[in-house]
Amino acid sequence: MEQVSYRESWFRNIKGDILSGLVVALALIPEAIAFSIIAGVDPMVGLYASFTIAVTIAFVGGRPGMISAATGAMALLFTELVRDHGIEYLLAATILTGILQILFSVFKLARYMKFIPRSVMVGFVNALAILIFTSQLQHFVDETSIIYVLAGATLLIIYLLPYVTKIVPSTLIAIIAVTAIVIFGDIQVRTVGDMGELTRTLPNFLVPDVPFNFETLAIIFPYSLALTIVGLLESLLTASIVDDMTDTPSNKNVESNGQGVANIITGFFGGMAGCAMIGQSVINIKSGGRGRLSTLVAGIFLMFLIIFLGDIVVQIPMAALAGVMIMVSISTFDWNSIRTLHLVPRSDAIVMIVTVSTVIFTHNLAIGVFSGILLSAIFFVSKISRIRVESNLKGNKRIYNINGELFFASVTELLTQFDYKEEISSVEINLSRSHIWDDSGVAAIDRIVSKFEETGKIVEVTGLNEESTELVEKLANKLSSH
Repeated sequence: MEQVSYRESWFRNIKGDILSGLVVALALIPEAIAFSIIAGVDPMVGLYASFTIAVTIAFVGGRPGMISAATGAMALLFTELVRDHGIEYLLAATILTGILQILFSVFKLARYMKFIPRSVMVGFVNALAILIFTSQLQHFVDETSIIYVLAGATLLIIYLLPYVTKIVPSTLIAIIAVTAIVIFGDIQVRTVGDMGELTRTLPNFLVPDVPFNFETLAIIFPYSLALTIVGLLESLLTASIVDDMTDTPSNKNVESNGQGVANIITGFFGGMAGCAMIGQSVINIKSGGRGRLSTLVAGIFLMFLIIFLGDIVVQIPMAALAGVMIMVSISTFDWNSIRTLHLVPRSDAIVMIVTVSTVIFTHNLAIGVFSGILLSAIFFVSKISRIRVESNLKGNKRIYNINGELFFASVTELLTQFDYKEEISSVEINLSRSHIWDDSGVAAIDRIVSKFEETGKIVEVTGLNEESTELVEKLANKLSSH
């Protein structure tokens, strides 16, 4: 991959970055508002977050050209916190999330993301899509049939307009068209203005009005930890996608630190925690954006639109936003995973289904990911714990050839595969096709040797590789003394 200097990441593609940034800003408005509504907060919370995160990450992020802002994945995690404790705790949790993400960077924990299997990643994305979709259903409760018509019209425009032109994002045209229909048709439906007032000013610095004590920490820490993991998971996944699309590398630890700095600043300026946006990043790259300037332009132009076009934004019908979010959920879902479900290994299919099911049941993406990783680890251990012992008799000597990995999960089965009462004078245990990984493996070999020696047989252990030999020499005597 081609390396790009920090200076080049700003000024290598000025025209393309400015134009793509304008397109992204236009597309960010409806999503930022919709994500705020998902979280149960004023629309300005999401808009301020998108502005501050985009502007900050442009300078301190590790992946040029990637768009970070308020996201559905993060908004979903805030719903219970906001409902039970209010907006101030959301801001405090956002700041703590940023601190935890910086700690992830300091300890270089981003490198451990490689241990998340693809089946868990797919399950994460699919669960996110399902949660975004189900969160829109509340907008259709106790509403007249007109909201279904308006939402359907939004989806039609979104999907059909690209066949005519791709100059302007179809989501933006859909929102403008449906809003115009509602305004000029004098149709009475809920609008953005009904969800909260849009403040046409820049965000102000503020300190969250919460008690600075252990009780507050106990309330916000579980949410912040989940936000940290989900935010980094989505950000680093998006960074990898952009890496492949642009054939340029990115520094994942710098990105983790940048996301943390952006969230801390956002929390002090009235915004909620955010992370990288897969959809908006792809829009940016396909619109010609490659550098940090595109992210900066997107954030600044977003705020410009709110300040100068706020009167129009408040008249956007909720049906249009619901339609946009349904589109986001449809495009986020990995439909190929359904088509290939019967082709992938059964264990991978089970992991994906469990990840999705856990997230839907708990409404917590982090718990779903942990469940998927744990189940994947269990399946992996089960696969590599299968061990086979072959034996042959040479005169009065029995040779046992052990095939497989010796560790805690395989030794129980191993101990049952020897005939300790056979009438022979000596035994050779050949480990040339095996490897001892832990003290359980050493203890098992020690136990086998002891049981043969108890019956008067001479035992010889052969074929140990260098690492296994070192481990045996360290532990064998200590284990046998117990």
